[in-house]
Amino acid sequence: MKLYKRLVNDRAPLGQPDPYIFHASDGRYYMYATEGQVYSSDNLLEGWNYEGIQLVMPGQKICWAPCVIELDEKFYMYYSSCDEKNHGDHAHALRVAVAERPQGPFVYKKDILPPFAIDPHVVQTPSGLYLFYSSNDENAKRAGTLILCDRLLNPFQVEGKPMPAIQPTLDEEIYMKDRFKPGQHWHTVEGAFYFYYEGLHYLMYSGACYQNPTYFIGYCTAKGPKDIDLRELQWTKYPDDSTYAPLLTGNPFIEGTGHNSVLFDQGHAYICYHGRDIGDVDENEDMRSARIDEMLIQGKLIAVHMTP
Repeated sequence: MKLYKRLVNDRAPLGQPDPYIFHASDGRYYMYATEGQVYSSDNLLEGWNYEGIQLVMPGQKICWAPCVIELDEKFYMYYSSCDEKNHGDHAHALRVAVAERPQGPFVYKKDILPPFAIDPHVVQTPSGLYLFYSSNDENAKRAGTLILCDRLLNPFQVEGKPMPAIQPTLDEEIYMKDRFKPGQHWHTVEGAFYFYYEGLHYLMYSGACYQNPTYFIGYCTAKGPKDIDLRELQWTKYPDDSTYAPLLTGNPFIEGTGHNSVLFDQGHAYICYHGRDIGDVDENEDMRSARIDEMLIQGKLIAVHMTP
């Protein structure tokens, strides 16, 4: 179901692409979306209020897919953006901003990774801080964007020893055929979200482009102790690397479903993702709105009941 729908004369954007759900230590729920949008609520499933654009990033433009983590009573927002004067297709660098409160404002502090690096997810585990993100591999058998994992030495510094986590393996993950040169079909695997649940590691992702009919949310699983270095995990797509079996994809009432986050709350698991109502198009605004549904997890099997 939709988390947020703009009211008449409200100042909020129509869409919330790349939504990231977060339950802060103040007891409230927060949602962060592309361009630094911030929403808050006392109730996960209703009553969301628009807090405004709360990312201060001087000299930068086009913020994508922020994620937030709370560390030592401060709030760190990881996001990607371009320099104002850069117009390249793959000019996004990965950056971090810091706030004293979960609603912001978040103020840019440091670059984390140079272009091209997007879609960060930072997690804290018993073995430390880890960063999942997407980058490009033009020389792979299936050229395109893949998901990497690296360790963070502190909130502002990566170790610089990334390992591939998820790579393209399916035709359904093709973003565009012949994108940069004839005969080279460009694949996209992005939007990583990691969690650990009842003895298994899970890594969710989006495949292809939100404008493509095959665009989908999928997931991988891996076995290993809870305190393992996440770069050592051997991920397996569900059900395998050669089968297209999306957890979420378009249906008769929603299209462009992708880029999710997950929240465990009061004994339930919830998936938050963006989608666009069929026929809901505005040439001047991104209409992908945040949605949330309950997610059932039984070992390697995950199921979601999508609602309008």
